[in-house]
Amino acid sequence: MQLPEAFITKYQGLLGDEAPAFLATFEETAESGFRINPLKPQPVSLPTDQPITYSEWGFVGKVDGNAIDHTSGLVYSQEPSAQFVGTVAAPNPGEIVLDLCAAPGGKTTHLASYMHEEGVLISNEINAGRAKILSSNVERFGLKNTVVTNSDPATLAKLWPETFDRILVDAPCSGEGMFRKDPEAIRYWNADYPAQCAARQREILTEAVKMLKPGGTLVYSTCTFSPEEDEQMIAWLVDTHNLTIEPIAKFEGMVDGRPEWANGNPDLAKTARLFPHRIMGEGHFVAKLSKAGSSQGTASFQVAKPTAAQQHDFDTFWAETFTQKLRQPLHVVKDQLYALPSRTPNLGHIHVLRYGLHLGTFKKNRFEPSHSLATALPASWFKAVQPLDAEHYLRYRHGETVTSELPGKRYVLLTNEAKGFALGKLVNGTIKNHYPKGLRV
Repeated sequence: MQLPEAFITKYQGLLGDEAPAFLATFEETAESGFRINPLKPQPVSLPTDQPITYSEWGFVGKVDGNAIDHTSGLVYSQEPSAQFVGTVAAPNPGEIVLDLCAAPGGKTTHLASYMHEEGVLISNEINAGRAKILSSNVERFGLKNTVVTNSDPATLAKLWPETFDRILVDAPCSGEGMFRKDPEAIRYWNADYPAQCAARQREILTEAVKMLKPGGTLVYSTCTFSPEEDEQMIAWLVDTHNLTIEPIAKFEGMVDGRPEWANGNPDLAKTARLFPHRIMGEGHFVAKLSKAGSSQGTASFQVAKPTAAQQHDFDTFWAETFTQKLRQPLHVVKDQLYALPSRTPNLGHIHVLRYGLHLGTFKKNRFEPSHSLATALPASWFKAVQPLDAEHYLRYRHGETVTSELPGKRYVLLTNEAKGFALGKLVNGTIKNHYPKGLRV
């Protein structure tokens, strides 16, 4: 790998005797990892003989994107070091949580794993294209308590002053820690790039602090080695916004942040650095901070209830399809129906891609279910389940119909290895394909 000369010189100066070992890692292959979805307690096919010690559900290994474990949302591909961020953030069930720079969804799905579908997680991404990818990954992971938004931090801060118990800012950065995983990132790097990224990070953090409740927790992370974006950013945050750096429990191979790379504040040693020559994984920096005071609570979002006709169509569909009742409040947006997470804060006029669990679409005199139901609800909820072998699993994902001996006319859950991955409409012994075209292979 051809690293920029300015990058080599910079880290030779910063790391001294460690620099040769550090620079040598860029010639090594990046390690892959994945997390098991604790919200879906089913066995996975991937080997779990190499657990990641600092990630409760994490393992070393590579995920096949077409395998049933992936399409059913039982696993999420995430490199090992990145999983430490979720471990540090670790929200409690019932909290109101914001993942401010959330795409493509690795951190969001990890945060949600801790919340046990209690409380609400706002997952925001400013880039519209990346926000759609984020929403798709939230759907595949089967999250019910996650609202996906597409807005800028300043707009959100005006809407949500002192709203969140916990905020994660996995900041857009110079990406030095991802060079060997994504060599394209090298093309964007120059000696001034970290300072340019730091300016944007200060803007994002200024708005994030406004949204944090007194007594709340802010977790800041980057995938870069740059002191300008790491220790110096935290030093600025503490001095400017009067936050307190909280200690992070470090695991083998992790090292303290370097106060001497910023303003000398000894509390900067409470932050964590993950270097690839010391730990299996890519480069990361993580800091945890708290805001003084105590919270007074947050006003909840007012739902738009279905009309009587819409409620009738939905109730008819639900009674035909499921054995369990839905307990979350229903929220209608135009012709789309959602199950809204409890304690969702006011959503104002911001662009929302997903108001919690997407239930489906109102058509003329009927209700058409969303693909989300296949990945969010367990097979035990469905009155009709159609198992598919490996061949027919692939055929259905290609867009083909499936024959069935199931009776009646209704929506059914399709499974492979007892893992639900899609819905289909059973009509006269044939299951019509309702697999989203964007997911077909």
